[in-house]
Amino acid sequence: MLATAVILFREVLEAALIVAIVLGASRGVAGRGRWVLAGIGGGLSGAALVAVLASTAAAMLTGEGQALLNAAILLTAVCMLTWHNVWMSAHARELKAELSAVGAEVQSGSKPLTALAVITAMAVMREGSEAVLFLWAIAAGGEGRTSMGVGALVGVGAGVLAGGLLYRGLLRIPVRHFFSVTSWLILFLAAGLSAQAAGFLNQAGLLPALGQGLWNTSAWLDQNSLAGQLLHILVGYVASPSGIQILFYLATLCVILFLMYRPRWRSL
Repeated sequence: MLATAVILFREVLEAALIVAIVLGASRGVAGRGRWVLAGIGGGLSGAALVAVLASTAAAMLTGEGQALLNAAILLTAVCMLTWHNVWMSAHARELKAELSAVGAEVQSGSKPLTALAVITAMAVMREGSEAVLFLWAIAAGGEGRTSMGVGALVGVGAGVLAGGLLYRGLLRIPVRHFFSVTSWLILFLAAGLSAQAAGFLNQAGLLPALGQGLWNTSAWLDQNSLAGQLLHILVGYVASPSGIQILFYLATLCVILFLMYRPRWRSL
């Protein structure tokens, strides 16, 4: 439950931050609320479509096919998160200025109100699609539907509340620092999902294990405990990992870090 709540809170808050900036920048524009709501609806519809397609594909597969589907979904999430981090590392500082500029252009009439809907829809769909893939990973790890449902309500509710406070100015989060913190969180999320995908590919017989259970930390932190489950989702904690899982985890960390900081290294 806690893992689901944390994941959805992060995704909802990230989308809410962008929505709050768009609403703030377009304050005073007649009808802006309807277009932003339309964008939220469109983004949620797109994320729901991702969930339906994934569920439909899962229902058609069993055994090794199910393992391959799980691996494909997790690796897709890794690719999305990698792109997200690389883009944010280069544009986080300019994001608020760009969104504010769009709001100003809508106010002046040089851009149509549909621009508000498009920006909102893109943000919500991206975060919603990521949330769907994360929840798939949690479900694949064995968490029950009831527990996930309660966690989802808590996470979404907390995210919406935080978003409302952001818009009202009662909660201040510097955009640059916010995306910097979430980028590091996403880095470990992606590495953990990559390691899970490696486990499914090994289960399907496509990859060697490179050694089963290279160590076991269950005595210190049980993976099935609340803290263990949360760390499993957030940073990819596995009490007894195989060699291929460790390899995928470290390789993903290195690749994303390289892509994130390559522009800075070039400027040195």
